[in-house]
Amino acid sequence: MPVLAIIGAGPGLGAAVARKFGREGFSVALISRDQSKLDAMAAELTADGVTASGFAADVREPAELEGALARAAAELGPITALQYSPLPSRDYLKPVLDLTPELALEALQFSALGLIHAVRAVLPAMREAGDGSVILINGGTSVKARAGFAGTSVAFPAESAYGEMLHDALEGEGIRVAQLVIPGGIPQLELPNGIDDVADRIWGLHAEAGPFRTMLIPLEDGRE
Repeated sequence: MPVLAIIGAGPGLGAAVARKFGREGFSVALISRDQSKLDAMAAELTADGVTASGFAADVREPAELEGALARAAAELGPITALQYSPLPSRDYLKPVLDLTPELALEALQFSALGLIHAVRAVLPAMREAGDGSVILINGGTSVKARAGFAGTSVAFPAESAYGEMLHDALEGEGIRVAQLVIPGGIPQLELPNGIDDVADRIWGLHAEAGPFRTMLIPLEDGRE
């Protein structure tokens, strides 16, 4: 059974994506900081017929993140698809004049460096198989900086740059690397089927090779 690892799994988008991939025959590794919340989420998914397990880790702690991914692979099998979508702290949404070097570094650890550690953990198995996907989920500041969202305006572009380079380096190996930009909170986007439409789009990015960046909606239509 192929395996999806969701880094930043939560009851909204993470659960919707888990159900979508579960319907497509995947088992799901749920990764976030709170093991009890992960266990509850895994139980709900299991009740819906999805094979799912939770593995707690803080993306800012490389050893924790790499350990969680290793435990997931040992329990469920080699990771076939990786979704990197941890929700940034509100501290990263401070105005630019309040951004300290320490906070900028933490935002970079959360977004760019966490992704790099995760990819390096799962990529060898994907390359050996000649198949796989890495999906980045980012907000609009990955495309256009906003002075009121200084931390993500620094960190998301770094994450995006790494992802785009991966896309170019791996596209000849059958490994798809893509970014879905969601410019605004999902409930405010007024999608016909809500969060399930986003999950369907993410499935499409996994299933078919394409350009690196996809906008869920035009940037100017976002409501952050």
